[in-house]
Amino acid sequence: MTCSRRATGVGVCLRAVLPLAMVVTAGTLATAQDPTTNQDQTTAQDQTTKAIQASAAPGYTIGPSDILQIIVWKEPDLTRDVTVRFDGMITVPLLGDLRAAGRTPGELADSLAQGLKQYIEIPRVTVGVSQTNSARFYVIGQVTKSGEFLLSGHTTVLQGLALAGGFRDFAKTDSIVIVRRDQTVVPINYKRIADGRDVSQNILLAPEDTIVVP
Repeated sequence: MTCSRRATGVGVCLRAVLPLAMVVTAGTLATAQDPTTNQDQTTAQDQTTKAIQASAAPGYTIGPSDILQIIVWKEPDLTRDVTVRFDGMITVPLLGDLRAAGRTPGELADSLAQGLKQYIEIPRVTVGVSQTNSARFYVIGQVTKSGEFLLSGHTTVLQGLALAGGFRDFAKTDSIVIVRRDQTVVPINYKRIADGRDVSQNILLAPEDTIVVP
């Protein structure tokens, strides 16, 4: 399974399902003459992939305090859960300290696979984000409680607004916008979501999103 890139528009590539498995695998399997061997390898890898449940949005960048699940296929001593330290590093057997913060799970999986090549002939590494403790979103403007909130799991616009305590009396709920990390602006009409006319606007929030309620 591969993670799609992060949406820059209204989040059409994001699926409002919970939980969503997000795993990234690096490395390649050797070509075997016996087709049943390949089938066994594929089945085992599929089972491993399905075992990792991630709460991060596609394109997620790892941050401090995130909990990662690292699986090295057929290497149980190297397979473990690790917490990203506040300095952005993780400790991995054989490789020591590696920087995880600022990387995507795919980039980290590639780095681990490259490093393990000196110890394992064909390393197959899977990295999953099992808990996104570093992800945040923000709500400002005409809400009861503006500020910073933990982006835990798959949080929609309505859920984010609920965490902010709802609207103040003179909030313009038909003119809400989400400002994304790449400066993309996504218009949100709360009234159309609330009365069921356009629930597609109830998109998933991404890390560093800022909901602005005028």
